[in-house]
Amino acid sequence: MTQTLNNPQALPKFNEIPVDEIEAAISKHLDANLEAIKTLSQQANPSWASLVEVLEELDDTLSKAWSPVSHLNSVMNSDELRSAYNACLPKLSAYGTEVGQNKDLQQAYQAIKDSPEFGTLNKAQQKAINNALRDFHLAGVDLADDKKKRYGEIKSRLSELSSKFGENVLDATNKWQKLISNKDELAGVPESSLAGFAQTAKAHEQEGYLLTLDFPCYLPVMTYCDNRELREEMYTAFATRASDQGPNAGEFDNSDNMAEILKLRHELANLLGFESYAHYSLASKMAETPEQVVGFLEDLAVKSKAQAEAEYAELTAFAKEQIPNNELHPWDVTYYGEKLKQARYSVSQEEIRPYLPAPKVLAGLFEVAQRLFDVTIEEDTEACVENGDLYHPDAQLFSIKKDGQLVAQFYFDLYARAKKRGGAWMDECRVRRTKANGEQQIPVAYLVCNFTAPVGDQPALLTHDELTTLFHEFGHGIHHMLTKVNTAAVSGINGVAWDAVELPSQFLENWCWEPEALAFITGHVETGEPLPKDLLDKMLAAKHFQNAMMMMRQLEFSLFDFKMHLEYNPENPQPIQAVLNNVREKVAVVKAPEFNRFQHSFSHIFAGGYAAGYYSYKWAEVLSADAFSRFEEEGIFNKDTGASFFNEILSRGGEDDAAVLFENFRGRKPSVQPLLRHSGIKAA
Repeated sequence: MTQTLNNPQALPKFNEIPVDEIEAAISKHLDANLEAIKTLSQQANPSWASLVEVLEELDDTLSKAWSPVSHLNSVMNSDELRSAYNACLPKLSAYGTEVGQNKDLQQAYQAIKDSPEFGTLNKAQQKAINNALRDFHLAGVDLADDKKKRYGEIKSRLSELSSKFGENVLDATNKWQKLISNKDELAGVPESSLAGFAQTAKAHEQEGYLLTLDFPCYLPVMTYCDNRELREEMYTAFATRASDQGPNAGEFDNSDNMAEILKLRHELANLLGFESYAHYSLASKMAETPEQVVGFLEDLAVKSKAQAEAEYAELTAFAKEQIPNNELHPWDVTYYGEKLKQARYSVSQEEIRPYLPAPKVLAGLFEVAQRLFDVTIEEDTEACVENGDLYHPDAQLFSIKKDGQLVAQFYFDLYARAKKRGGAWMDECRVRRTKANGEQQIPVAYLVCNFTAPVGDQPALLTHDELTTLFHEFGHGIHHMLTKVNTAAVSGINGVAWDAVELPSQFLENWCWEPEALAFITGHVETGEPLPKDLLDKMLAAKHFQNAMMMMRQLEFSLFDFKMHLEYNPENPQPIQAVLNNVREKVAVVKAPEFNRFQHSFSHIFAGGYAAGYYSYKWAEVLSADAFSRFEEEGIFNKDTGASFFNEILSRGGEDDAAVLFENFRGRKPSVQPLLRHSGIKAA
């Protein structure tokens, strides 16, 4: 057995994870924990030290064993690893259910809450206990035995279905490929992207240009390729992934998975006494009622729709003379949108790309963090694949120091590749906590993106969109890593209301638009010169281009997710497509074709943590825009303001309610006006 799986005290040794031993090792941890919890929960006079600290140690040990396995399943997927991962999911689900429904354990927590000791605990410890008591209820601890059993069955099945949903999306994405031999068919696509397509073909031992549905390939084709038929073909393949439509119709179809997921989520919510899964979802969020969420989203739609429709009308008029039969289709929108943007502002993502080489961007990102939060960040150049510190040549390991002390570490894995889940995310490798022996454990994060990989000897050149994605994920990372909270349950991102967890990530994106920051974030790949003023001015002028259209698209996703869960009727379930169509009828500006099956690859809500919570992006964007407005007032690198954000938001983790933390920082309740202003939306 290996250190990583069975004695996980240091960082993972990825090459010491034997796939064939994963299931047995995780089972061993689960059995040992359950045996220990049985004894812990029956003690006569439980205290913080005798109960919560010991449980925290058990949770931490299990997390250290499972975390690298889960991470590798996302970034280095293989049939063998997938099988081992899936074999563990029902065991982990059953474990979570058994612990959450342990009445003796709940009563032990309640005994601490009711004891004189509770008043002597610090705020984080009290919050951890209050959250735990809430979560016991949400895990069904109060249910009758037969309903407890059913709850466990539902949770286990949902875990399996969510994993299968994600696998289908990954497999459908990997299945579609198209080899282009004639370069003329890719006319309009930038040379940087063509080089990447050629490199992909070479990696597959083919000649020419290999197209895939990975975003660094899909987006350049949809944005720049003059070949309308090819754009239509790729759009169709992308928009029908894992569905009953498109080139691989039915092969990886998520339709039944989605229907069963919704059915089981509703049943689970009803078991716990909630009217719908949307009601259940809000039990641990900032928003208090479904009406508040729907009202928030619909109000933003009212404020944005007229401008979005005007933007689309302008695009249609611009494209009309150039499109056969004067029909603007969805596979034309990004292409002509880019042409309109260039015609108006004479700027494109490709012009900016040479000024954003990845090494320069990372140095600039770290400089922003240093100026705002007084930290230094250095790469661990000794870490490598050979000794197991890293799992792929793309991966890097960094350390964060504050006042000369090591406070956190993180992995960066920035580039798209086969067998790697699409999108961008932050995940927890280690959580900050103080152990029972007084030893301080520092937080460690995984930060993952899917940018265009380097070609040849040249460093990767990012688009500005990729730059904002990088800053976004690093914002999540510093929320996790710069916490000062030493209680694991509310340390870093733990215990933070889900609709506030995007605050630091969206907040950090703002520096991607600030001239003072771009002066050192950018540097031409050949000359090192920062982004020229004329190009910067054009980029800033184009900042709000079609933002209202993008706002309506996000509101479409958010309303679809929330209403699908809120209005679910088990007696007569409305088809998911019908729910989406109804939402689109009210808010969509760009009409989707009938074959579009976006929902079949909507992993955020069917395979991630955003079910009945996708609205969180917009909810938190209100907070982040308003938080940044204080920097606009006081200086974007004002040390006192940066220290205030660090002290009131980042370092506090989940030890207090998100609304309280925000008001402590901003001095008032949040306002929606900064978001509208930052988006360039003049509300009707």
